[in-house]
Amino acid sequence: MKHLQVDNDSLEPKTVKLALLSAYDKTGLVDFARRLKAGGYNLVSTGGTALDLQNGGLDVQQVSDLTGSPEILDGRVKTLHPTVHAGILARRNNES
Repeated sequence: MKHLQVDNDSLEPKTVKLALLSAYDKTGLVDFARRLKAGGYNLVSTGGTALDLQNGGLDVQQVSDLTGSPEILDGRVKTLHPTVHAGILARRNNES
């Protein structure tokens, strides 16, 4: 997933690489996430997965912070949000 941010110095949009991580079986997750970070990705994750990544010493943004919406249905619904889907489904060459 890629995300556009505005560079405050030049006021030009820049592309930021985001990796969305959510895992039931977290075996090897921290090592995998470290490789993503080494590749220039910022990490975005859901509740329990984010906690494991943070405990592994990684900086991670909660999906709920990105979307502005909390997890619902006892944590079963985390990433069903237009912000998440727009990042996944967007056509990069279409400005809309």
